[in-house]
Amino acid sequence: MDNCIFCKIAAKQIPSSIVYEDDELLAFKDINPAAPVHLLVIPKIHLDTLSSAQAEHQAVLGKMLALAPKLASDHGCAPIQQADGRYNGGYKTLINTGADGGQEVYHLHMHVIGGSQPWRGQR
Repeated sequence: MDNCIFCKIAAKQIPSSIVYEDDELLAFKDINPAAPVHLLVIPKIHLDTLSSAQAEHQAVLGKMLALAPKLASDHGCAPIQQADGRYNGGYKTLINTGADGGQEVYHLHMHVIGGSQPWRGQR
């Protein structure tokens, strides 16, 4: 898409702080982070929203979700099981879909957010 900022980032026309890249996905640091760790995972193909995804996109969607734990671990946000069985640490994954879902950039993207929990005050 000509005017899609995430397509331009994937094409390296706009610089970003890339933390992961393969043939299908790109992950980079959010320029307006909501927490100490705030990464965006995008498919390199353009999909406007999660609702735009079709059966042929299942593999890339699964790959996006499977990448989240690796990115969280690489950035110090993996949950750690304690002796009592509870977990400390962790991260949040989020896909905003459509205007009422809070989507601002119309290229499918998944947020991986970890560190302090600014969302706790928003319950």
